[in-house]
Amino acid sequence: MQKSKIKNQNNRIELDHGGGGYKSWELLRDIRGILRLKGKWKNCEDDAAIFNLEKQKLVFTTDAFIVDPIFFPGGDIGKIAICGTINDLAVMGARPLGISLSMIIEEGFPKADLMKIIESIDAVSRQAGIPVVTGDTKVTEKGKIDKIEITTAGVGLAKKIISNNGINPGDLIITSGDLGEHAAALLSKRFNYKTRVKSDSKPLNEELEKVGKYLNACKDPTRGGLAANLVEMAEKSKVKVVLDEKILPYKKEIIAISELLGIDIFSLASEGRFIAAVSPKKVKKVLQILRKYNNPPTGGAKIIGRAERGRGVFLKTSLGSLRPIEMPKGKLIPRIC
Repeated sequence: MQKSKIKNQNNRIELDHGGGGYKSWELLRDIRGILRLKGKWKNCEDDAAIFNLEKQKLVFTTDAFIVDPIFFPGGDIGKIAICGTINDLAVMGARPLGISLSMIIEEGFPKADLMKIIESIDAVSRQAGIPVVTGDTKVTEKGKIDKIEITTAGVGLAKKIISNNGINPGDLIITSGDLGEHAAALLSKRFNYKTRVKSDSKPLNEELEKVGKYLNACKDPTRGGLAANLVEMAEKSKVKVVLDEKILPYKKEIIAISELLGIDIFSLASEGRFIAAVSPKKVKKVLQILRKYNNPPTGGAKIIGRAERGRGVFLKTSLGSLRPIEMPKGKLIPRIC
C-alpha cells in the first residue's frame, strides 16, 4: 500500500478549505499529491484539463455547487451551476459542446422550486446554445444534505488554449466588467439588506469566442474573487502585477456592502466576468469588442493594471505606495457558489 505523503492527517476539513483562498489551495495541493496519474491530459491545474486530438484539443471540466440562499437576486443555484461550467471551458479558449447535470435532492424539497431551478438551467442552455446532454438525480433522507446540491461537468473543443499562466511583463490586466456583484447579491439576500444589486452570473462563451485569440491569460474570478485568482495567475506566470486603486472594477454599492459587512472587496466572487492579460497592441480592440456585451453604464470592460518583471500582486494607492494583495486566508464567504 502506498504511504500517504499528506501532513497533519488528523486535522479536520473546515469551511476555509472550500472558500477559494489559501486553505483551498493547500487542500487541492494535497489531493493532487495523491492523484498523480495524468495520462495524456495536460493543464490539470487550470480551470479545465486538455487532451490533444489530431487537429483540436478536447477540454474537460467539472464543478460542484452548494449555495445559500439557493434563490437570490439575478439567479439561483441552477443558473450559476451551468454558467460556471460553461465559463470554465470558455476561459480556456474552448467552444463548449455539452453539459452534464447531476443533482442530489433532500427529501421534502419543494418540486415547484426544483422546476424553477431546471427552468433557469434551460434558459442559460438556450441562451448559450449549449445543451444539457446527460445527468443523474438522487434523493437522500431529510437532514443528510442542505436542500439541494448540483454537480455539472462540460466538454468543449479548442484550437488555441488560453492558460492562466500566460501573463507576460508589459501585458495589461483587464476585466470584462465590474466585479463582486454575485457575492454582494447573495450576501444582501442572506442578511436581508435592501439593495438593487443582482448577481452578475451569465455565460461567457460568446464574448470569449470573439476575443479569445487576443488574450495571453484568462480566468473567471469565482471563489476567492479577484485576489485569489489574480494571485494564482501571477504566481504561475512568474510576474508582478500592479493594480491601480483609481480604476478598480467595483461599483460604489458593492464597495458599500463590503465595508458594511467587513469583507475584503478583493475576495468577492463573480459568476459572469473574467480577468485577462492582453498585450498593449491588442487591448484597444479587445475592449471595443467586450463593451458590446458589458456597456460602460453597467460597468464595462476596463484596464485595471499592468504586469511587470518581478513577483506578486500589488495595489498602487492614491498616495503612490504599493500595498501587497495576497491569497485570502481565514474564513471567507461560505456557500456563494
